[in-house]
Amino acid sequence: MPKNKIQKQEIFRDLSEKIKRAKSTVFAGFNALTVKDNENLRNQLRKENSEYYVAKKTLMNLAFKENKLDINVRDFDGKVAAIFSYDDEIAPAKILGNFRKDKEKEEKVFFLGGILEGKLLSKKEVEALAQLPSKHELYAKLVGSLNAPISGFVNVLAGNIRNLLNVLKAIEEKK
Repeated sequence: MPKNKIQKQEIFRDLSEKIKRAKSTVFAGFNALTVKDNENLRNQLRKENSEYYVAKKTLMNLAFKENKLDINVRDFDGKVAAIFSYDDEIAPAKILGNFRKDKEKEEKVFFLGGILEGKLLSKKEVEALAQLPSKHELYAKLVGSLNAPISGFVNVLAGNIRNLLNVLKAIEEKK
């Protein structure tokens, strides 16, 4: 059943608000995605404060224009979903990339492009974002790098004490 003008205005306002709040947007094409797979993807995205949104291309174009983003969603073939991320900029790309690792789902959902910091990203750039480590992984690597010199210093000090104890033990065994 077609939507009336009031419903379309509501969708437009909702979409425009999501675009304003989003730190990044990933455009995904989908084809024959089952309801179960769709819900699974949406749940994974919700955990990372991201949202999967499907609307008419005309409404999407108007909402992006309203937010001063020069994007024409009509350039994408087929059905288009916009995945908005409100916290982590690369979370939607990573989640969609991990979701696509299943060979069965690879053809059902795919990258079309994205927006990061107001710039339009190509399909390849979004795929590259999906390969990056998450913020939590990067934080863990940073903490490990900062902790390494301290751990090394503690091991050096412990090594001297350990060697002293070995020497004393050897002397004790000789007597």
